[in-house]
Amino acid sequence: MKIRYQSGFGNTFSSEAVKGTLPVGRNSPQRPAKGLYTEVISGTSFTVPRAENRSVWMYRRLPSAMHPPYKRLAQGLLRSGPFDEAQPSPNRLRWDPFPLPSKPTDFVDGLATLAGSGSPAAQQGLAVHIYGANRSMKRSFWNADGEMMLVPQQGSLLVVTELGLLFLSPGEIAVIPRGMKFKVEITGPSRGYVCENYGPSFRLPELGPVGAQGLAQVRDFLAPVAAFEDKAGRHEVVAKFAGALWGTTLKHSPFDVVAWHGNNVPYKYDLARFMALGSISVDHPDPSLFTVLTAPSGQPGVANCDFVIFPPRWVVMEDTFRPPWFHRNVMSELMGLLHGVYDAKAEGFLPGGVSLHNSMAAHGPDLATWERATAEELKPRKIGNSMAFMWESRYVFRPTRFALGAPQLQKNYDSAWNNFRKAKPLPR
Repeated sequence: MKIRYQSGFGNTFSSEAVKGTLPVGRNSPQRPAKGLYTEVISGTSFTVPRAENRSVWMYRRLPSAMHPPYKRLAQGLLRSGPFDEAQPSPNRLRWDPFPLPSKPTDFVDGLATLAGSGSPAAQQGLAVHIYGANRSMKRSFWNADGEMMLVPQQGSLLVVTELGLLFLSPGEIAVIPRGMKFKVEITGPSRGYVCENYGPSFRLPELGPVGAQGLAQVRDFLAPVAAFEDKAGRHEVVAKFAGALWGTTLKHSPFDVVAWHGNNVPYKYDLARFMALGSISVDHPDPSLFTVLTAPSGQPGVANCDFVIFPPRWVVMEDTFRPPWFHRNVMSELMGLLHGVYDAKAEGFLPGGVSLHNSMAAHGPDLATWERATAEELKPRKIGNSMAFMWESRYVFRPTRFALGAPQLQKNYDSAWNNFRKAKPLPR
């Protein structure tokens, strides 16, 4: 499918599907062109600093306010903070890939929450879900609790939003702003990961001494162009609000925005375009050097959520243990694998799977990886067909009851660190 995009991160874009429908010189004209209705989504408080302000003005066929009352819906395995239904522990956890659904399931019905922290009410923390779907959405969805990062692992997605279309293949991500309606159409059985960010929106990390040219480049982020549906008939809308799902029914499509301008927009990014940096002498830097996007917490340098990837790259360091070392971090780490083999685990961590290492939980390479990395002849080596990622947070990921009871939870994960030999005796 050929879809047009606009390029840039955080840009103020303008787009119109019908010429002459985007006002010039004012946001809310007395009589918008073609009888359209003016509506704004403010994604941030009005008085945040200008650089952080996010809003979008839309010119649509009917106002979003035209709907009957919402009513509570069942929410399946979807959960929100506070995450208190199960006791978190210092144990390392890992899950095999979750199965694709066997009965008709769309993106919303296929959401299942693995872990999270904080709460939507406090506007801090996050939730991590997996999704499995085998049919396209015939309804739309919006989330008042947080923005949503979609990370497909199997199957491509067409994400229809109020501002236009985004097509995603595995290896790409999309971020949907808080409160924006969207639906997910699929071409076949699909599976992936979702991060629901309750805190400040994702942004590009500061680069400091790295300079202007590393990591994700601004121009590689793509926003949609205006594309609207002019459909009458029953349309179900599902909202996530204060942790619960609610539903209402419209008599028209909510994807009726003919023109828009602003910077509170959905966007996509191809992870293959990331400029990976690393050591060309000895040792290797912290994984923060692979940060694609970050959501701040209020304390400088300490993220509500970082989105970090481990992409294909060359490793050339001399006299260096090249895989990730043994470590304990104050930040908590939840990882997924899109394809290939993660270089810190020789086996057991599978595409579509998940690992969780919470704050100060000791982890690192398994025995097979350690033995290979300490014995190999060090030559320049390409880590090729592999893409792993990590959501890292200052907050502990608290697993859900579903996650802890899932048959995919590996009961023997701790055995990955069995059988290490004690170091040679030292003279006293």
